[in-house]
Amino acid sequence: MTLRKINIFILVLIGIAFLIIVQRNLINLNDFLRKENSESVLLQPHESDYEIKSPNKLGVSATGVEIPVVITAVDERLGALIAAMNSIYSNSKSNIVFHIVTMNDTVDHLKAWLSKTALHAVKYKILQFNPKVLDGKISKDPQQAEMIKPLNFARFYLPSFVPDAEKAIYLDDDVIVQGDIQELFDAQLKAGHAAAFSDDCDSASSKAIVRGAGNQNNYIGFLDFKRETIKKLGMRASTCSFNPGVFVANLTEWRLQNITNKLEKWMQLNVAEDLYSRTLAGSVTTPPLLIVFYKQHSTIDPMWHVRHLGSAGAGNRYSSQFVKAAKLLHWNGHFKPWGRASSFSDLWDKWYIPDPTGEFNPLRRHAEEK
Repeated sequence: MTLRKINIFILVLIGIAFLIIVQRNLINLNDFLRKENSESVLLQPHESDYEIKSPNKLGVSATGVEIPVVITAVDERLGALIAAMNSIYSNSKSNIVFHIVTMNDTVDHLKAWLSKTALHAVKYKILQFNPKVLDGKISKDPQQAEMIKPLNFARFYLPSFVPDAEKAIYLDDDVIVQGDIQELFDAQLKAGHAAAFSDDCDSASSKAIVRGAGNQNNYIGFLDFKRETIKKLGMRASTCSFNPGVFVANLTEWRLQNITNKLEKWMQLNVAEDLYSRTLAGSVTTPPLLIVFYKQHSTIDPMWHVRHLGSAGAGNRYSSQFVKAAKLLHWNGHFKPWGRASSFSDLWDKWYIPDPTGEFNPLRRHAEEK
């Protein structure tokens, strides 16, 4: 082979290598742009990012690592958020920042309530959730309207609300925290685990489960194991479930494992195949999490998630001493402490701050005043 042919051959190889590199870069760029676009869809373009920095009301400046607490705000139950925030803020000297995820129609009401009460001194950010991110991922069945409210799915997109954090706490709004939230934040997650939940079977709340009301403590209550797609997963139907109303997330692992994308996949499959919408528990937010975190999650102290206080007869299942000793109380179920009938509502009342605008009134109190 002549020298000229060798040079041409080398040039051809260089050209091929160059084209391969360009192709890979274009693919990576496309993935990056797709990710950026997904995140931009999640939050409204006119996102409100409002933060106050001031001393903790216990009289000691908040110190230490920042603790991001993500919680949603729905206008018709805004009093729940206020009571939850007040209980967390009042029981800790830690550097807590609330990341409040809400919709446009709630922002003004929320700011007024926070600014005109004792909570004016807390650190918080208000993030407006864009429901368009759920297009094609949730059912349009009107019978499921209560379950498929957009903010119920905010927990699936946790890293987008705290993009610079390595760890965060997610809480439902119907909770009261009686311990120092620092203790929950310090929960140790096993290597490779993106979240820590409180398992139902082992929790102090397991005795409060009311099967007739649709609550379950294992996977068969949440997933339709007759569906071929579920069968293929090879999961045991008797596996203990967990309640995702309270959890600690390792956001670094969450991002590395693409947890959000996996959750979205199961949401889309459910729309197409009805994998869990009509199961006993009737939940549409818990099943994707149960699938994605099957035997891949750590656990938190059961006393940091004493739940089912909103179920029928909860007052007969728990002693007042036990409830008062709990670190976190969760009124999941039909009966909320701001409603007409609820167990242990006095513990919620302790942290509730009346709405200065007069728009929100606990139904129970409102009825008593009349």
